[in-house]
Amino acid sequence: MDIFELIRKGELEELKHTIEGNPELLNSKDPKGFPPLILAAYNDQGDISSFLVEAGIDINARDVAGNTALMGVSFKGNPEIAEMLIESGAELNSQNFSGATALIYAATFAQYEIVELLIQHGADKTIRDAKGLNAYEHAQNQGLKDIADLLR
Repeated sequence: MDIFELIRKGELEELKHTIEGNPELLNSKDPKGFPPLILAAYNDQGDISSFLVEAGIDINARDVAGNTALMGVSFKGNPEIAEMLIESGAELNSQNFSGATALIYAATFAQYEIVELLIQHGADKTIRDAKGLNAYEHAQNQGLKDIADLLR
């Protein structure tokens, strides 16, 4: 089984063994262009995400759309993984190829706890995406008053 299948299935022990045998796999991407950490974060694999960070993976590696693991988890909504990534040095204000940030994703997809977490750690609320909208405007457009209030 390749590391991406191990990540999807949550096979932490087998993943550890595989990475120990070939640490270069940390820098690989699956056939769709996803680095291991993005796949782990997006699939709610907290233990695997932590292991990958501790193993020295590039925490800010990007997929083919320019997304990072923090963006993926901000879209998907796992505050524990988001906090671990932030505390491990994930760039808060990285923008993907559409200009979106983790904060824009969290605001757009109603991830209140992650919006709160990103703000607490200093995410820039003024960054605008390719549509010219910031996180506050995305929350407003989605009718997410509680998140818009946080971002005001």
